[in-house]
Amino acid sequence: MLKILLSGACGRMGRQVANLAEDEQAKIVCGVDVHVEKWSDFPVYPSFSLVEEDADVIVDFSRPEILPTLLEYAKARHLPVVLASTGYNEEDLAAIAEAAKEIPVFRSANMSLGVYVLKTLAHQAAQLLPGFDIEIIEKHHNQKIDAPSGTALMLYDAVSQPDTIPVFGRNGRTQKREKREIGVHAIRGGTVPGEHEVGFYGPSEVVTLSHSAQDRSIFARGALKAARFIARQKPGEYSMDDLAKDLVK
Repeated sequence: MLKILLSGACGRMGRQVANLAEDEQAKIVCGVDVHVEKWSDFPVYPSFSLVEEDADVIVDFSRPEILPTLLEYAKARHLPVVLASTGYNEEDLAAIAEAAKEIPVFRSANMSLGVYVLKTLAHQAAQLLPGFDIEIIEKHHNQKIDAPSGTALMLYDAVSQPDTIPVFGRNGRTQKREKREIGVHAIRGGTVPGEHEVGFYGPSEVVTLSHSAQDRSIFARGALKAARFIARQKPGEYSMDDLAKDLVK
């Protein structure tokens, strides 16, 4: 049984991970959350410094502000980490790369295997449809803080070229679309778990690739699969590419 320390344990995704852990032959031994709530049978602490339980891996669905203390704790105990949060800045990414020299670190802006397939297909389509205009649209619930989503940015990276120009919405623009542009658009409303679309617009034809999350359990299951994968890896940075290759062996 894989023993997990769950960071962000009291959030919506933390609860999803805890509720599905047993299905993936895992057990949450404890949680960390700055907003402690007693809602499950495992202890939850407001700080990593208070954790006493032994774990095999950390799964993090918290916020980027927690990253420094999380990485210090993981390095001190040589614990693999699954980073499922989004909104990391360049300084955060540098800290993750540095930590990966000592511990295995799995990071993905989206833990859904379906989204990974979308990214792969979008990359292939961008290569097969040169000259097509590309637009990315993402939709999320009205409580999501970052925009565009980390997944939309991941999709942008998958279809962009070195000379591509990202355009985040077109408010105030009074010029024609440049060929090098890729539009990235965010919609916020209701309780949408997550929808992403990559459109390829060419002369007299349109190709659309999309993914719709039916509920948040897909992200939790993906994180649990990532936890089992990263727990047996050597120090380094890992992604959904590595997990997908492992799953099809």
